[in-house]
Amino acid sequence: MVDHIYNDEIKKIKEYAEINNVPIMQDEGILFLTSIIKNNNIKNILEVGTAIGYSSIMMALVAPDIKITSIEKDESRYLKAINNIKKFNLEDRITLIFKDALDVKLDDKFDLIFLDASKSQNINFFTNFSKNLNSKGLIITDNMSFHGYVEKTEDEIKSRNLRGLVRKIKQYKEFLENNENYDTKFYDYGDGIAVSKSKI
Repeated sequence: MVDHIYNDEIKKIKEYAEINNVPIMQDEGILFLTSIIKNNNIKNILEVGTAIGYSSIMMALVAPDIKITSIEKDESRYLKAINNIKKFNLEDRITLIFKDALDVKLDDKFDLIFLDASKSQNINFFTNFSKNLNSKGLIITDNMSFHGYVEKTEDEIKSRNLRGLVRKIKQYKEFLENNENYDTKFYDYGDGIAVSKSKI
């Protein structure tokens, strides 16, 4: 899937993410995501939450005709993403938008929408961008397990902020399960992934 000439650059991105505490997809999760892109012949992707460009790059490397639009509101991460994308010569295929995703209005249509930004805003992201999904398209959400905290009881989570975030993720899971326009399956790959397929 990934050309060996890029292996060193990918390794550097992962090392930078670890040192600087930037959340990027786990190996198992990115492998699952890229296999879905390949197996469903996905060509047009919207990503909410670029971070430093790792998942955008990995998705773009699946096939040479894939185009990605990715949104990031953190300036330092956005600038780092631009830099990383240039190293892979993907500037013509990955378009970055520096803005809060909830302020972004797009007319384009996408085969896949990948939600990987603020977990507490997932319902809003889903609602905001689902109109940009092609017929029978997919909305994929990362971090449904949130490092295993979603499976814990509230008493086991000491931090009040973390309890609140976990509650939001559980609400989002319910939102997906009860959404009549989408068929959602949950997978344990990586940090937990939800795959919602449009029935329309």
